[in-house]
Amino acid sequence: MAVNKAEDMPNFLYEGTNRRGQKIKGEIPSKNMALAKAVLRKQGVNVTSIRKKSKNPLEFLTKKKISPMDIAIFTRQLATMMKAGVPLVQTYEIVAEGLDNPTMREVVLGIKGEVEGGNTFAGSLKKYPQYFDDLFCSLVASGEQSGALETMLDRVAIYKEKSELLKMKIKKAMKYPMAVIIVALVVTIILMVKVVPVFSDLFSSFGAELPAFTQMVVDMSQWMQSYWFVLIGVIVLAVGIFRESHKRSEKFRDFLDKTILKMPIFGDLVYKAIIARFARTLATTFAAGVPLIDALESTAGATGNVIYRKATMQIRDDVSTGQQLQFSMRTTNRFPSMAIQMVAIGEESGALDAMLDKVATHFENEVDNAVDGLTALMEPMIMAILGVLVGGLVVAMYLPIFQMGSVI
Repeated sequence: MAVNKAEDMPNFLYEGTNRRGQKIKGEIPSKNMALAKAVLRKQGVNVTSIRKKSKNPLEFLTKKKISPMDIAIFTRQLATMMKAGVPLVQTYEIVAEGLDNPTMREVVLGIKGEVEGGNTFAGSLKKYPQYFDDLFCSLVASGEQSGALETMLDRVAIYKEKSELLKMKIKKAMKYPMAVIIVALVVTIILMVKVVPVFSDLFSSFGAELPAFTQMVVDMSQWMQSYWFVLIGVIVLAVGIFRESHKRSEKFRDFLDKTILKMPIFGDLVYKAIIARFARTLATTFAAGVPLIDALESTAGATGNVIYRKATMQIRDDVSTGQQLQFSMRTTNRFPSMAIQMVAIGEESGALDAMLDKVATHFENEVDNAVDGLTALMEPMIMAILGVLVGGLVVAMYLPIFQMGSVI
């Protein structure tokens, strides 16, 4: 019977060092991660990493990813439970049971195991850096140290919800025109490969010279039929180079950040989103009791743009020398007057976090309005692009027929 119970237990894969300092790895059955680590410690193993073994070898292919919105929902549920007086460990169990994402449920139970094993909540979160960034962990640590974890979790939940909502609005503005343009290009390629050759055979039977525009379209169609694999290869290669360059080259990312801000339509939208993120992050960290200099350092990474990251670090350096925040923001020439004036009022009244929160709310509303306006503006532009692509092909194919009619 004991063997059957052991077989029913989940297995954990671990890596670490033994008493001699040698690296070792292995597998151990246990009811949960905390007990597995406790058993390994008794055996003299210093665990560096441990994870639950997957029963399905193809699970990594079907495993659902954890989105930032999953983290925001988890934080909100945790804050609500703690405000209701539910003990922290029990809160993890309740939240885990209500999660639809099995991967997120596994992470929450892993955090629960860490806390049961004696680790702090912030320390447990740091075991999952791909989901909980340094800002998230530092805010939770501040809440634990001050004894106001439930209040801090509520602030973090608001911050995550607002941040993800802002990102969703930006993605909404970007995805719609891109999707329509991609569909238009696919339709154009199909017409060039399947429809234009039919007309080309018809025109060749006329024996007359084709108009320049029609001849150009026919030549393009013939090239695409012969070298379609080259076109696909170039597109795949270009996308691959772009992704690798964005991942590996900091200069390339900086170039993109600068270019996006200079774009005539999207630039203003991105600018307002950056100001909103700056104000929201600084308001949250400063209200959490984080010193202003440290809060500015955390905010610099949250802006998501190299220009404003450097500007925020410059503000941090100026503030560390004794300058006022509003004066430092003004010297960068990167922030709107409204934001600077609100910060000045906040510094004078001693309500800097409240004023920054108002700035964040204002610019979040500005982003919302800009997205709606941009969507309305893009619709006629997209229709014009579709008209040029598809209509141009139709005109090119019927132009020789029209010329023949005029000759007759």
